Amino acid sequence: MDIARPDLKQKKKRQMFVWAGVGVVVLAVAVFLVSRLKPAAPPVDRSAIWMDTVKRGPMIRQVRGSTGTLVPREDSILLIPALTDATVVRIRVLPGAKVTPDSIILDLADPQLNQQLLSAKLAQQQAEADYKSLQSQLQSTLMDKKIAAAEVNSNYTQDQLQAQQDKQLYDLGVIAGIAYSKSKNTADQLTAQHQLSLQQLEVNENAIKIQLSSAQSKIDQAKTLVDLYEKQTGALQVKAGIAGEVAALPAGPVSVGTHVPAGTPVAEVIQLDKLKAALQIAETQAHDIQLGQPASIDTHNGVVAGHVSRIDPTVLNGTRTVDVQLDGPLPPGAVPNLSVDGTIDLERMTDVLYVGRPALGNENSTLSLFRVDPDGKSAVRVPVKVGRASVNNIQVLEGLKEGDTVILSDMSRYDSVDRVRLE
Repeated sequence: MDIARPDLKQKKKRQMFVWAGVGVVVLAVAVFLVSRLKPAAPPVDRSAIWMDTVKRGPMIRQVRGSTGTLVPREDSILLIPALTDATVVRIRVLPGAKVTPDSIILDLADPQLNQQLLSAKLAQQQAEADYKSLQSQLQSTLMDKKIAAAEVNSNYTQDQLQAQQDKQLYDLGVIAGIAYSKSKNTADQLTAQHQLSLQQLEVNENAIKIQLSSAQSKIDQAKTLVDLYEKQTGALQVKAGIAGEVAALPAGPVSVGTHVPAGTPVAEVIQLDKLKAALQIAETQAHDIQLGQPASIDTHNGVVAGHVSRIDPTVLNGTRTVDVQLDGPLPPGAVPNLSVDGTIDLERMTDVLYVGRPALGNENSTLSLFRVDPDGKSAVRVPVKVGRASVNNIQVLEGLKEGDTVILSDMSRYDSVDRVRLE
């Protein structure tokens, strides 16, 4: 028969309460520990991110103009105007055609100019005829004056000899003094006449020069007018003037039958070996650009070295235009309005700590970057103070050391975590 044992039942009951208490305590500790655990580091595909290693050495600061075009230099454009009011009667070449200096681009017509040229030639012929007629008349008059002067000179010479002879005879007492005085007076009168004839001859010669000079000026004036009309007539055949390419006129092309007033541009030629690059640089990056700084222009068919030749002071749509004069030959296919990229060297820095420029990295700021752990399996977020920036690199001031590897890709999706796992 069974004997009841109340003490054993009480003992089992106490043990059950003890184990229940222990379980509650363990559960509470477990809940507390779990609440203190940090969330697991999210995985990042290693092949989908861009990483770089911090280096020390020289760094070239550059700015990039990703939107640029090749444009003609100021000294490579020849804009050809119409010299007179004319009408386009024929177009021989179209924009894009290669031309030589003697290539005829188009033909103009001006009937009034032909009449003006004919009238000017007739006026020149008349002026030349008047000059020859006047010259003949003046030479005839001058000849008469010379004959008269020669006669006076002959009489003067003869009377001078007679006066000298009579003086000798008078000194010898052969002739009377009255005879000597008469010959001397005659010689003195002819001396005065001789001097007056010489002066008159000189005056006539000077007058002839003045009259002929006046007649010659009329010839020169007529010839100048003929030369002008001949030049204008020759310009009716519009020639390229230089070797290059015919460009489209800014105001639009002219067509056959178009009437063009004098001074209106009718053709434009560009020398293809004299192009420059016009780069659009962000206003925030253009403040350090200086004239003469070296640059390189990528035409997508070759890279050409150059230097900064002009910085536009105006800002348009947040950018400034920077002109780069090309120092080397252009590659094949380089034409005006070709899209190009360019980089400008601002400064050569020596012995600096630098790394590739992060996707969201501005110069002179503090960035939040993920530094890869030595084992390469994870990366932790660290603050990094950076200085001056270039196109592809940025200077490191604090937060990283040489040899550190950082993630440069856009990691904004992981802003809520301080560590990522690399897979």
